[in-house]
Amino acid sequence: MFNKILIANRGEIACRVAATCKRLGIASVAVYSDADADAKHVSACDEAVHIGGATAAESYLRVARIIEAARATGAQAVHPGYGFLSENEDFAHACEAAGIVFIGPPVEAIAAMGSKAAAKALMHAAAVPLVPGYHGDDQNPELLHREADAIGYPVLLKASAGGGGKGMRVVERSEDFLAALASCKREAASSFGNDRVLIEKYLTRPRHVEVQVFADRHGGAVYLFDRDCSVQRRHQKVLEEAPAPGLSAEIKREMGEAAVAAARAVNYVGAGTVEFIMTATGDFYFMEMNTRLQVEHPVTEMITGQDLVEWQLRVAAGQPLPLTQDQLKIDGHAIEARIYAEHPARGFLPSTGTLKHLRMPEGVEFAIHAAAGEGRKAPVRIDSGVREGDTITPFYDPMIAKLIVHGATREEALARMSRALHACEVVGPHTNVEFLQRIVESEPFVTGDLDTGLIERHHEALFAPVKKPFKEALALACAALLTREGGTAHGASPWDALSHWRLNGGFTQTLGWLAIENSGESGNAFTVAFARDGATQTLEHDGVREAFSWSSGAGLHEYRATIGDARATGRVFIDGDTFHVFCLGHALAFEWQNLLAHAADAEHGEGRLTAPMPGKVIAVLVEPGAVVEKGTPLIVMEAMKMEHTIGAPAAGTVSEVLYAVGDQVADGAQLLVLDVQ
Repeated sequence: MFNKILIANRGEIACRVAATCKRLGIASVAVYSDADADAKHVSACDEAVHIGGATAAESYLRVARIIEAARATGAQAVHPGYGFLSENEDFAHACEAAGIVFIGPPVEAIAAMGSKAAAKALMHAAAVPLVPGYHGDDQNPELLHREADAIGYPVLLKASAGGGGKGMRVVERSEDFLAALASCKREAASSFGNDRVLIEKYLTRPRHVEVQVFADRHGGAVYLFDRDCSVQRRHQKVLEEAPAPGLSAEIKREMGEAAVAAARAVNYVGAGTVEFIMTATGDFYFMEMNTRLQVEHPVTEMITGQDLVEWQLRVAAGQPLPLTQDQLKIDGHAIEARIYAEHPARGFLPSTGTLKHLRMPEGVEFAIHAAAGEGRKAPVRIDSGVREGDTITPFYDPMIAKLIVHGATREEALARMSRALHACEVVGPHTNVEFLQRIVESEPFVTGDLDTGLIERHHEALFAPVKKPFKEALALACAALLTREGGTAHGASPWDALSHWRLNGGFTQTLGWLAIENSGESGNAFTVAFARDGATQTLEHDGVREAFSWSSGAGLHEYRATIGDARATGRVFIDGDTFHVFCLGHALAFEWQNLLAHAADAEHGEGRLTAPMPGKVIAVLVEPGAVVEKGTPLIVMEAMKMEHTIGAPAAGTVSEVLYAVGDQVADGAQLLVLDVQ
């Protein structure tokens, strides 16, 4: 076994690998960029080496610098995590040339599976079912257009060297093909340095089911069962679970054996994932093989009780697989939710900012408790690469944490996930926590009616307004405000507070509030009235006066309030004059007497087109003087390795373009001026 390894990654996966190293007594080396100097993964490792600037190209993608760091620290092996260089054959070859073990498959296997087109050919030879499509070398746009027409629409364009949903486009009509192809190639070149694409028939209502495989250098190969990853947005996974629900034992076995056959076809070694697309009738087709550990590997760990990173280290060190196929068993059901800093209601645009308040549900944080093995079988597990006070930047994936739960049955796991999501508290960037709650509690997910179009098909229900405990939450906000301002709780005389003393009559304080974000209400004025004798307090809202009492809880940010017959216990995090209330499973936010600030933050009017997030302009599609219709694409931005096309909010004439290709723009920056017709 190794004595020291370098982890060529960041975030939660770097923390995850470091945890297993610590449990096994292996020293770990972190690498970090300018933006990650104080990151969690740096402190999780025994040593750390600075490798460059804030962007991935300046740091985590610098092969020579990472090899240099491994040599300088005496690391015997490099764990690439996932993303970045994890499936880069040049990096694997550079490790080999430097005498450093690459904790992953052989270079030849990465090369074979790194090209989706080449992988399809290998799978065809291995008799693994394939989706009809074009995987040829000729990338002439006219030829590709003809092939798409022959396959029949809808078709799916995929970057041949891609992954993570980048460089993918669904094309519904022949007349849209060339524009989609150009966009797909731009994104593929930007993300992977290779603009080659392949075309596949786009199956309607397919499921995305994958199989975890492992192989060693001694001829051993096993599958650690299946996972369902169908719930996706922007072709990226949001919820994953293991085992995949609703599949017969026969189909599961056939998929597992096909996955092992795929691994053997390329003399695979280490951890890999064979991804299949499945129809409603149970037919499955090979999509691709990811030659690395997957983001969703914890659900497999939870149902098998195995540490997959430990398996990787042992196999890379030349040891045989820890278990045979017959020894592997499934125990219960596990679900993983990816908590992202993003705007679900704005097309899932990434969100940036400081995590001013971060509280996860009670559970095991793998990076802390892995030494005792608790992280593999705990009812609730949290894998995270950030801490309260850290900043979500535009340079990397905006994941905050992975929330993983385990139950004896899928029903038990679902209930546990729902409770865990309701216990999450995040203040700072926008998050998808509430959206995840809605999916987990939605009828199609609960019943296992899964497919990759679930979010789009149920969009109206998933984004519908939800009734929230508005009155109770605002009562808790009042309690927090009164505490901050030196007020008194129920049962204490207002005469004790000099600020409340009046010679004649009771003290009345008017509190103006504005409900913000998704509180389900708009601006509301509350009046808190203190009776002169100090025996009662009342809260008046919309002309209704009700008895009001409150007190501070035992823990930080905790409050209790009673308004009329309603009682609530919750937590209130105060950020300036904004009060973030977490109660009864909901998150609400209110601003105290600062209505003008929110008016200024309201959506811009027609004609002023602004950047929806920080990023880089990669295409300007119009010139001054251009006459456009509503929805006409105007500018293409790139942020967090994804393209975002910004369209005209209304018909009009472009009078001025304020940024050029290559310019970096801030969130909210005005991009151009449109004279609305």
